[in-house]
Amino acid sequence: MSRIPILLLIIYSLFSIEATCQTLNLKITGKDSLENKVIDSIKYVKQHKDYESVSKEVSEFKSKLNTIGYIESVMSAIQRENDSSLVVNMNLNRKFEYINIYFNDSLLPRKIIQLVSNKITDRYFTIAIQNTEKTLNTINLKLSELGDPFSTLKLSNIKIKNNSEIDATLILSDKIMIRHIDKIVVKGYEKFPKSYLKYYLKIKEGDIFNLSEIKNQSKSLSELPFANQIKDPEILFSKDSTTVYLYIDKSRSNNFDGFIGFGTNEETNNIEFSGYLNLELINNLNYGESFRLIYKSDENEQKTFNVKLNLPYIFGTPLGTELELGLLKRDSSYSTSNQNAKLFYQLNPRNKVFAGVRSIQSNNLLDSIYRDPLIKDFKTLFYNVRYQYKKRQKESVLFSTTSLLDFQVETGSRDYENTSTKQYQYYFDTFHIFHLNLKNSIYFRVNSYGLFSDTYLENELIRFGGINSIRGFEENSLSATLYGLFNTEYRYMFNNSIYVHTIIDVAYFENKITEQKEKLYGFGFGFGLITKAGLLKFNFANGKTENQSFKFSNSQVHLSLTAFF
Repeated sequence: MSRIPILLLIIYSLFSIEATCQTLNLKITGKDSLENKVIDSIKYVKQHKDYESVSKEVSEFKSKLNTIGYIESVMSAIQRENDSSLVVNMNLNRKFEYINIYFNDSLLPRKIIQLVSNKITDRYFTIAIQNTEKTLNTINLKLSELGDPFSTLKLSNIKIKNNSEIDATLILSDKIMIRHIDKIVVKGYEKFPKSYLKYYLKIKEGDIFNLSEIKNQSKSLSELPFANQIKDPEILFSKDSTTVYLYIDKSRSNNFDGFIGFGTNEETNNIEFSGYLNLELINNLNYGESFRLIYKSDENEQKTFNVKLNLPYIFGTPLGTELELGLLKRDSSYSTSNQNAKLFYQLNPRNKVFAGVRSIQSNNLLDSIYRDPLIKDFKTLFYNVRYQYKKRQKESVLFSTTSLLDFQVETGSRDYENTSTKQYQYYFDTFHIFHLNLKNSIYFRVNSYGLFSDTYLENELIRFGGINSIRGFEENSLSATLYGLFNTEYRYMFNNSIYVHTIIDVAYFENKITEQKEKLYGFGFGFGLITKAGLLKFNFANGKTENQSFKFSNSQVHLSLTAFF
């Protein structure tokens, strides 16, 4: 073969490739400038790789016109201006603004129509024509929530009424009987407490089937410390039954928490240690129960022992009970026992209300020679109500709870030496983590307590100070009839397993016995670190009173370790 035909063949191939890869430009025009303005307001793809893509785009554009009310629009065939340009001529004609949809009360409840239209008659309802698709989807969803997941909607007998309205009839096809939940199957954690299905998730056999509600309720599992949702619920439909499958995993929720604190005694200048143990067992019997044991020993020779048992949904009812026993011994001065019994109702996964009774008995341990006149044997009976809100965030091991609100009020009377005194008491605790971004956050807590009485005894006062109240002070070194404190931390997370934080605490307290009113301040820093043993926390804080100068020797160091098992 000669060189010239080969060269011609190469040139022809290059031009063929260029022609094949050439872009086609689409232009849609109306009959006048007003129609062109409408057409330009509707976005469409103007450049295409082939004729098939152009044809598809023109068809979609016609559907968009119908959606916004140009149902009488007429479109010409696709015309070629040149090798790379295609033109479609449009005649939009009239635009219809509204559609009157006729319906049957027996097929479509009026309460559903009221969600999509505010213009309803006995026979039809009116909507803007551009909202037609959205309206039909909403009605379909609501019908599904009423137990009819297989119904479909369509419009028929579409007719022009006048220059701005059209009429149509709503047809409900494939109507079947309303479905109810016949069976609930838990996969993954087969021993998941059945009472939690009924009262916590509010999914129970016999309910009208509502898929969107089931999915929404199952998300509440994220608020439980002992269970996780593996994946969304699934539904098995048979001819005459509906089975709901929930996919749940049991979480490790038991935890052991302890800390060692040490600081310098101002009088002896010796280092003194304090300790704290907190054991919490959750759902070990697959009942949703929790058991908590706390033991605390501090520098002031005060020992505290507390046990709390929480039993939800007792005897298959929506009510739960919380039982608590607390024992306190203050050196050789006095001992106090505290018994608390409450019934509670879980309003929803985050909210609880309580009502109960609390009995307090305190005994003077001092010999008659050394007796303090402000320490007496007494008995107190309180009746209380309480509200609690708690929001968890399971995705964070460092900060498992993002918000808390706990408020309790009590009324009762204290009896000693044949004297009865009316008393009132309140407790308030709330905190929230404000996330500035993924690494930075601010922790803010408000905690307050008040006891109101005509007279006060030393052994009934609240004691505070330390790692769980105002940091920088010895554990339980402060006694008060009323106090309020603010804890703040700026937190910076290096990653999901380590963070550092500041400590800025402010408190005010009153002691009616000593007529003391004082402001307290605590400053310091700390860090948290996830280790193989658990969550290790370190706090270094220095505390001072309003009129006291800063002393490094007043600093307190606390180490705590929380292990999950």
